[in-house]
Amino acid sequence: MATISELYHYPVKGCAGIRVAAGVLGLAGLEHDRRFLVTDPAGTYRSQRRDPLLATIQPAVDGERLTLSAPGAAAVHVPIDESAPRRPVTLFGDPYTGIDQGEEVAAWLSAVLGTPSRLVLAPPEHQRITDGLTPGTSGYADSCAVHLLSEASLEELNERVDRPLPMSRFRPNIVVEGWDAYEEDHALRLSTGTVELGYGKPATRCVVAMVDQLTGTRAGPEPLRTLATYRRSAAGGVAFGAKFAVVRPGPIAVGDVLTVTERSAASLAEPQSRSTTRPSSAASSSPL
Repeated sequence: MATISELYHYPVKGCAGIRVAAGVLGLAGLEHDRRFLVTDPAGTYRSQRRDPLLATIQPAVDGERLTLSAPGAAAVHVPIDESAPRRPVTLFGDPYTGIDQGEEVAAWLSAVLGTPSRLVLAPPEHQRITDGLTPGTSGYADSCAVHLLSEASLEELNERVDRPLPMSRFRPNIVVEGWDAYEEDHALRLSTGTVELGYGKPATRCVVAMVDQLTGTRAGPEPLRTLATYRRSAAGGVAFGAKFAVVRPGPIAVGDVLTVTERSAASLAEPQSRSTTRPSSAASSSPL
């Protein structure tokens, strides 16, 4: 039987995650997930790919206030402003809008990151369609609303590397206990309680996986060097974990049983399964 062992949301894209015992999973993911975005003055997003120090910034959301803290810097408190003028932002080359959260937090981020930065909020009218086998929506996440990874997959990877890596390196939203390694490659549909998830795509790993999430420093070449030896993805790069769209929202909690309701016999992360959609011969309705 598979259960949810850990839940995380990341209020500010690229910054530290918050581990929670329970939450509400909306169509755009866990409440507050990637709701805020750090940009340069022109509106282009910042991420740990180029600004690994983002990992050291710890966000907290309390009602209508966002608090950011970082080593060596006094915390800054940001009243969440949904009424300020919208301004253009760019995420992976795509145009969106964001609500600028003001000069105080912009100055704070600029000092912590050592480069001019601003903070924007995804507006209520934010419209974004994510791609993959199951279309969906998300805030400022890389793609799909939910990133899922199993404990067994990390354990299997850690058997191959010299020094074990923590789960935080991969920044998942949902961690699953009780699966075989890489079962997430096969799960076309998942359900828990009233929640239903649909498989989007493999989680293609980038240089962020080499960032130490405690220090905000690049600590490569692992895990990319090892993953490249056995986890090449059909879409290019290396795959580790899977991205899911939220088909039916609802409450979710650590300890919830996670059921695979539709399963692909072939791994959806491998080249031979690139055209796989909904193979009826692989369907399953029992928990793994």
